[in-house]
Amino acid sequence: MREDKIDTKTQTQINAQTNAKINEPKKAQIKISKVGWLSEIESLKQQYIRQATAPLDGMWLCGFVPLASHYRFDVDGQAVGFFCINEEGHLLQFYLDPNYSEQANVLFRGLLSGEYSHVLPIEGCYVSTAEPAFLSHCLDNFNDFTVNALMYQLNANATVVKSVCPELALRPVSMAQLPQMMAFVIRNIGAPEQWLRPYFNNLIRRQELYACWQGDTLVSTGESRGYTDYQQGYADLGLIVDQPMRGKGVACWMMQQLVQLTLAKGLQPICSTERDNIAAQKAISHAGFVSTNRILQFKQQK
Repeated sequence: MREDKIDTKTQTQINAQTNAKINEPKKAQIKISKVGWLSEIESLKQQYIRQATAPLDGMWLCGFVPLASHYRFDVDGQAVGFFCINEEGHLLQFYLDPNYSEQANVLFRGLLSGEYSHVLPIEGCYVSTAEPAFLSHCLDNFNDFTVNALMYQLNANATVVKSVCPELALRPVSMAQLPQMMAFVIRNIGAPEQWLRPYFNNLIRRQELYACWQGDTLVSTGESRGYTDYQQGYADLGLIVDQPMRGKGVACWMMQQLVQLTLAKGLQPICSTERDNIAAQKAISHAGFVSTNRILQFKQQK
């Protein structure tokens, strides 16, 4: 009977591989739980913002995301990541501490497949190109996407042709003018009153809401929203022009005025607009902005 021999070199390699497997650290057991208060994941939120390659859109960051349902990834009771899903089933943020990154895609796929019964079902995702880790997971797990919006930053070297509209005046909005501002916005874009009232209340209190007047006629509202918790040093600009006044240079003039007001506060202006809003894109570009990032929408295939 012949015995097969294993040479010393081969046996050494086998021993080394066996020892490596024995000594290989076990993957952490990551559990998912519902977040009761956003303060539970405050430091993780900060980490998520810091990894962004450009300032994130303020309406999403401070408007839509806080209203979403938040969940945390836990290891031994310690939060190591989070994600949030809005009421339409869209994943808006996804973050896992880099120490556990090798498990991130498994968790992401589990969320998409509905593996976790206590988590809201996911219909798709919204993510910007300035959120590289979250974006990579979306690209790995979805077949297609559409561009939802363009994100802009001010180009300090841009040549800006100053808009002149001597008949217009820009003034801060007072609390007494709140009903008029709300009626204006609801009439022009149909914003829900229950969301708009507290939103405008906060802007007025912080002196970040402005009105553009032509005599006694309100023709536009504008805002320069600063940050208290995230992205300090930036302010998001936004404006709404009354429908009869559109196409008459009001938006260009208004945007340039908001840029100057923001810079005077020592803040860097940013803004965004929908992909199909060509008029807004022209007004933004004329004010010296350039767009290098996008907000993308991914959808689950039925």
